[in-house]
Amino acid sequence: MSKPAGPGPDSDTADEAVRGTCDDASICKRFAVSAGYWKDPYIQYFVRQAKERKAPEINRGYYARVQGVHLLLKAFLRKTECNCQIINLGAGLDTTFWRLKDENLLPKKYFEVDFPAIVARKLYNIKSKPPLSKPIMETHSGESLLLDAHSLDSARYSIIGADLRNPKDMEEKLKKMSLDPQLPTLLVTECVLVYMTPEQSASLLQWATNTFTTAMFINYEQVNMMDRFGQIMVENLQRRQCNLAGVDACQSLESQTERLLSTGWESADAWNMMKVYSNLPQEDVMRIEKLEFLDEKELLEQLLLHYCISWATKDSLGLGLAGITF
Repeated sequence: MSKPAGPGPDSDTADEAVRGTCDDASICKRFAVSAGYWKDPYIQYFVRQAKERKAPEINRGYYARVQGVHLLLKAFLRKTECNCQIINLGAGLDTTFWRLKDENLLPKKYFEVDFPAIVARKLYNIKSKPPLSKPIMETHSGESLLLDAHSLDSARYSIIGADLRNPKDMEEKLKKMSLDPQLPTLLVTECVLVYMTPEQSASLLQWATNTFTTAMFINYEQVNMMDRFGQIMVENLQRRQCNLAGVDACQSLESQTERLLSTGWESADAWNMMKVYSNLPQEDVMRIEKLEFLDEKELLEQLLLHYCISWATKDSLGLGLAGITF
């Protein structure tokens, strides 16, 4: 789901550990969906149901993450009237393409990029499960689908296996699948940049601003990682061989926005998830808060204060992208 530092003697182990975070996130999302937090009829085709219950604070954290990213994404689709493309970088087993199709909100094209091993697994699920393959076929026109072990290209959905630490190679693969640098472009990363060195993530962000004339970047990841709670989070991941190579950019909301502004984005903002949660549609928040009794209110607050959504725009077409917020 995300891209760690490398190469080096331990980079294979590190890459494997990071690939494991993809499963964790997907299993947590599937559990929250089954508990009624939000609707996603597609996640069941990618990941098994969790063997044990997830804590209510974890479910609410994932609810805030999914709803927060989706709100900004839908705002971008509205501003561009869906005349745009979306690139989900480190997409893992994400189901956004299928859910947007159900909402009649598909962009001109939806791209996903991840480790080849994760892409191969996702493609296996797509090929073997009609509820996943049918929507791709329904939106496809023209020649037969281009499909191999690590990529699929259709009219509206493409997925490629590539390393985000090598943007040039990734760009070549995307261009073969009709990536259009002139089209307004939304790039999304969730818990991805933190596994790359600051140089690698800066290079990816710079590639995006150099490549696209009108664009938005949405990033969900850790913040406030220098305090005691943040340090415990880092230690827990390190125990699983997950090295947070990019943790320096996660010191504060200011360090998050500074990274975006220093790589060529015109405007940037960052909110911790506590603020995002309190700005989600309150009727739905009241509904989900009745689903489970929350014993550990303080733990939920700590979790929400240690994750954030940052976003940045450049707007040569004057679409009003800088005005997008919650």
